[in-house]
Amino acid sequence: MKNDHVKVSKFLSYVLRHKPDAIGLDLDAEGWASVDELIEKARQADMTLDHPLIADVVATNDKKRFRLSEDQSLIRASQGHSIEIDLGLKPVAPPDILYHGTATRFLDSILAQGLLPQARQFVHLSSDAETATKVGARHGAPVVLIVDAQKMAGQDLIFFQADNGVWLTAHVPTDFISKA
Repeated sequence: MKNDHVKVSKFLSYVLRHKPDAIGLDLDAEGWASVDELIEKARQADMTLDHPLIADVVATNDKKRFRLSEDQSLIRASQGHSIEIDLGLKPVAPPDILYHGTATRFLDSILAQGLLPQARQFVHLSSDAETATKVGARHGAPVVLIVDAQKMAGQDLIFFQADNGVWLTAHVPTDFISKA
């Protein structure tokens, strides 16, 4: 059962965050897709989904990557899009310190250029070092960077917080980054 959930979660991440056109799925401007259309388009792509499975994957995903509408007829990714989506997020005052997990092989580039969104809409930040370490470990030997979010906000740099708690910002200049 867990393997099915991982497979479905990866599929949902792919089509809701990056490539809805891979299965011909229509997303609205805020990233919402019809669950019925998703099920049908997934079936055509040899992925078997149904309403209970999708609801269970959304409810049990440890990173809370997805969200269902109240009536459960629509689904979207909470953050992490590489396609242009307006999540309708309002600017939020961040905590004093946020964290970014990365691999050591990216450290020189980050310290030279700052944190850039790369292929995504935003830079992703964590509110705790443990989560940042896990994120960094997915890409190699992890390193945790400390972001002086209070200082950034004091210079009118904007932060958002996704439905799943991930902190988002357009860019983190080098002046606000230090190693943990």
